[in-house]
Amino acid sequence: MRTKNQVRKLKFLHTIFAVERDLIVGGQAVMEGVMMRTPSAYAIACRKADGTIVHTAEAVPRWSDKYKWLSWPVLRGGATLIQSMALGIKALNFSAKVYEEGLEEKDLAKSTVTASEPVLVEGTTDESFTKAPVKVLMPEKAKTANAGQSATAVGSIIVALLFNIVLFVVAPLLVTNYGFMLAGWADAPVVQEGAGWLQTIKAFLWEVKPHSWIAFNLVDGLVRTGFFVFMIFTMSYVKDIRRVFEYHGAEHKTVFTWEKALDLTVGNAHQQRRQHPRCGTSFLMVVMIVAIVLFSVIKFDTLWINLAVRIALMPLVAGLSYEVIRYAAKKESGSFFKIMTLPGLWLQNITTQEPDDSQLEVAIEALNESLKLEPATVSSGQWSVAS
Repeated sequence: MRTKNQVRKLKFLHTIFAVERDLIVGGQAVMEGVMMRTPSAYAIACRKADGTIVHTAEAVPRWSDKYKWLSWPVLRGGATLIQSMALGIKALNFSAKVYEEGLEEKDLAKSTVTASEPVLVEGTTDESFTKAPVKVLMPEKAKTANAGQSATAVGSIIVALLFNIVLFVVAPLLVTNYGFMLAGWADAPVVQEGAGWLQTIKAFLWEVKPHSWIAFNLVDGLVRTGFFVFMIFTMSYVKDIRRVFEYHGAEHKTVFTWEKALDLTVGNAHQQRRQHPRCGTSFLMVVMIVAIVLFSVIKFDTLWINLAVRIALMPLVAGLSYEVIRYAAKKESGSFFKIMTLPGLWLQNITTQEPDDSQLEVAIEALNESLKLEPATVSSGQWSVAS
């Protein structure tokens, strides 16, 4: 239950920010919780196994205030993406820590042994002399040190980037190239007689000589999109992931409640849609579309040059995609931008699920805690992806 002072403070914040609804918020679902991001702060709220909600909040630096060029169109997309990934890693680590502490508390409860029957004191048969009930507590596990967390976060970001490059850049290009050669839509390489299977595969995958580069890049984009949709679809059948998708829905409903200037209550949030145009799912789908168009200008016969150029163009793809969904979220945006975000909205039928009251409470708690750290006078135009 909130105190009267807390309620008054939240109402005051709502009064201030209701006038300035261009203060755009976003967030991310985590294990049994939600991270909410405002332009100048973020907060993470998670529900413990005992039903209580724990949270943490912190102000975040606004890079564009120090480096004005990071506020330029396209470039701001890359900066926002990097900062969002870093905050996402922090949110996942916090939720994992809360989850692990819940497991430790359960293990500690199981390890507590209480004598169920009275035990007589040694050397006597008098039942009046019994030992006191024995309670044995297992020693707590040592807390892991916080040192090295920053290095771990950086390492996680690098691994995530490498995984995405391999899965969504390298693998689709290899599959498309090999498929075009097998179908006769690309010139097959010359394989020396008696060459081994490894040399044969290397020859087929080393050169890229399709008869139509437009068709090649279109198929490459469709394969890339297929990989992404298949990954999301299979993940939705994992129980724990589906639980995260429910918190994802809670995050979106809470964001919609805020954007409509409604009171942040469970009742108001329940009435909102789960599909949000600024979702990370929509962002990734727009990335797929922009990549198809941009990669169509790449026409190198050597496979490794194609890969190198595509990887080098990924920041530009991300920056352009950021601008698309940024504008598509505005009411005045045209039908072209709305159409580009439609595939992402459709896919959110999988990546977001209907939340219950307790999950909405967590999302609302995260947003309220983030707003407490937001300055009363904040410049517009800064926002994050509502993933």
